[in-house]
Amino acid sequence: MSMPTPEERPGEAFTEAAAEAVKSSVMAFRLVMAIADAVRRQQQKKAGKEDELPDAEKAAAEASKEVREFLPDDVAAALLEGADWPQLAQQLMALKAAGVDLETMLPRVGEITVDVRDQVVANAERIKGEGTEEWAKALRETLPAGPVREAILSSPAWPEMARTMATLNERGVDVRAILASAHEEGVGVDQAVAKVLSSGEVPTTSRDAKLSYGPLTTGLDIPKDLDLGDRERALRQLSISPSENQRFGRMVREALPGADREADLLLSARQWPLVAARMADMESKGQPVGEHLARLSKDASWQEGPSSQVGRRLVQAVNDALRKPVGSSAGSGPKVSTAAARSTSPSVGPTKAAKGAAPATPGVAAHREAGPAPRSGKTR
Repeated sequence: MSMPTPEERPGEAFTEAAAEAVKSSVMAFRLVMAIADAVRRQQQKKAGKEDELPDAEKAAAEASKEVREFLPDDVAAALLEGADWPQLAQQLMALKAAGVDLETMLPRVGEITVDVRDQVVANAERIKGEGTEEWAKALRETLPAGPVREAILSSPAWPEMARTMATLNERGVDVRAILASAHEEGVGVDQAVAKVLSSGEVPTTSRDAKLSYGPLTTGLDIPKDLDLGDRERALRQLSISPSENQRFGRMVREALPGADREADLLLSARQWPLVAARMADMESKGQPVGEHLARLSKDASWQEGPSSQVGRRLVQAVNDALRKPVGSSAGSGPKVSTAAARSTSPSVGPTKAAKGAAPATPGVAAHREAGPAPRSGKTR
């Protein structure tokens, strides 16, 4: 769909809508570039070879030729007139220097900007924007776990990216479709930069990812390079925003009244990010997480055993409670009480002897496939 002319749809209202549509296209371009630049920086940083941005004036002159050649005229003009064009040009030239083929990438990004422009023209009605937590959720549901998703959430530009997504969403744009297309571009950037850095190595499955395969990760989208030793990174890899993590922590504390010390052990456990990912996955499917967690107050068998392993037992107990269908038997253990919880706290006296338990059956975590590739063809 090409942009209608003023003669076809005359009037000041259309002129304003057209200007807003082009402005939205420029925002979409900035978003894709921010994602591509974040992937480039992370790949180079891992290799210890992060390059400085090229000279702004020289980059602007070189990038303007590429933009005029491969992007729609109205979008290209708006980009070149923007106050942030020198910075965008630096990002483009840095990608080119890192090994990215702009002649291949820019036409595909151009298609994204055209789609955004057309959607804004066709969708005048606004809807309320959403915050970063909602967009972290959108990333989790739209993009597969991996370097692109992690790069987005770890980028200093993430809050601005989320605001851009919300604004585009207000204007009727299918942001998830942009993310799916941008993911493919991000994968291309990651591979191109890795090739130039001569890594040539196929990512191997991390020890944490291997050890996590089984009940804790069945059905979840787990990255191959999962790093549970770095709590902040692990949460980013699983697309759990800080506000979501805090909210899940509050839900656990509410399910363990009078057992604050034990709840702290669970929340500080190495595997906690996987528990949080399970809770986030359940919420996205409309499942009642709170009702599942309530089982912890009905079956306190996690209290039995060495005090040094309370956190580990709670991880297993919570995971079992979350995976068991609502309405099924919660077990025959005694109800938790404040006194019982405190008596088994690692900071208060001896605990009961551990009961033997059968080892968990190993399984393999399910992984999502990458989103659809952008359409081929010339940019309109």
